[in-house]
Amino acid sequence: MIQYLQHLSFWDWLALATLLLILEVFGAGGYLLWIGLAAACVGVLSYLFPALPWAWQFFLFGVLAILTAVLWWRRQRSAARPSDQPGLNQRGSELLGRRFPLHEAIIDGRGKIKAGDSLWLVSGPDLPVGSQVRVVAQDGVILRVERDR
Repeated sequence: MIQYLQHLSFWDWLALATLLLILEVFGAGGYLLWIGLAAACVGVLSYLFPALPWAWQFFLFGVLAILTAVLWWRRQRSAARPSDQPGLNQRGSELLGRRFPLHEAIIDGRGKIKAGDSLWLVSGPDLPVGSQVRVVAQDGVILRVERDR
């Protein structure tokens, strides 16, 4: 094994980089991309400096892999900022507090209301068709309602 390590070539590093990049395609979330890039950099450095000892090659690979992974992690954290439109793609949130007549009776806790041109599933106390209800919460695609007084 030590004999193999002492004769590492740039092809070994490029093969490792290729393997890591192929594994990245299968969904590693970006981390193997940067570790593969670190392996490719060590491959280029070992091509430019063929007398670079294997211990230094592994040290450079470790440092570059950690550095690129940390930089990627910090970049991802800084990019995750709150949206300036928090209600985007949450159509049910705009219905909170509004009143609607029941389109279908609430039986066993489930019914439907018509809001605009859409039918919404609702949960709440059993009520007949036409009863006025007020939307009080949203659980995914189901609106929770209560009888409007």
